[in-house]
Formats: sequence, C-alpha cells, structure tokens
Amino acid sequence: MTSRYERHTELDDVLDRARTLSVRTMIVDVEPLVSWWDKGQETLDQGVAMVVGKVSTLPMVRVLVFATNSARRPSVIPARRDIEVIYLAFAGKPLRTAPYRDLPRPGAVVGDQIPTDGLLARRLGFTFLHYQPRLEDVPPGPRLMHRLGQLALPLLFSRQLEDLSSDPDASHLWLLSESVLLLS
Repeated sequence: MTSRYERHTELDDVLDRARTLSVRTMIVDVEPLVSWWDKGQETLDQGVAMVVGKVSTLPMVRVLVFATNSARRPSVIPARRDIEVIYLAFAGKPLRTAPYRDLPRPGAVVGDQIPTDGLLARRLGFTFLHYQPRLEDVPPGPRLMHRLGQLALPLLFSRQLEDLSSDPDASHLWLLSESVLLLS
C-alpha cells in the first residue's frame, strides 16, 4: 500500500476524510492537534478526551494511537469499548515503527510535521493527513521543522504531487498555498 498525502486545516475535515477512507487505525500526533506544545496537564487531558470522543464516532476505527516524541503523558487514557486507545510518549517518530506494525489497516497518520509524522506514514504505508491549521505563536523548533518539511514534501510524496501538477488549477493552488506558508 502506498502512502498518500492530504493537507487539512480543521480537525473535522481530518475526521471526515478518515471516515471516507474507512481507516481502521488512526495515529494522531499530540502537538498541536491534541494540546499546544507548552500547555499543562489539564489541557493535555482535555485534548485527549476530546479527540477520543470525536474519533469514536468513526465506525471503522478500531485503534487510536496518540504518538508524541515528547515526555508528556495524560493523567488517564480514556477507555472505550469500541476502540483501543494507546498513548505513546517518547515515540521515536519516524524511526521506531515496531509499536505500529500489527495495527489494523488501512490507517492514517494525522500530524503537523512532514519529517516526523509524514515520514512515519510513508514507512507504514498509511495515508498522511497533514494537519496544518493557521497557528500563531508556534515555537521556533516546530516552525523550523515545518519549513524543512516543506523541502522534504516532494521527496516523500512525489507521485501525488505530480498528479497535482497535471491539474493546472490544483497545482497553482498548491504552489500558492505552499508559498504563503513558507513566507508566514
């Protein structure tokens, strides 16, 4: 199974796409979708509960994995009867793939960084749902990683980007949006 790349700016759009793709596994990056980088425990706990609640409405999802390369952990992992919820701190994305090898397919990785989340999706053969909301005050590290990731995008998902370039309307929109992101 080859990886696909799709960019989204809203969580609800990500969930709608996951529903359309009938994913059975979702791997969700924690920062910034679940909780902002420097926010406290309460924000992380609320974000995890919110995402679990929303993902549990997707009928095909059987496993939801929260994956972060940081040490952050929620106080409790919400239990659901219908889906297995896993939280991986110190996930080692994209190098460590062992925790994801036996997860049901098809799957999607939802995250904001191409070098970690996008590459993990590619290594697993999952769709990469690139979560790129318009954010202010992104810390310097993630901002730099985002810019470097834009350079890696054509290397990781070149076939799909070639497909976009064959559609004049889509390629112009894609190039314009990438230019705006790099300048912001």
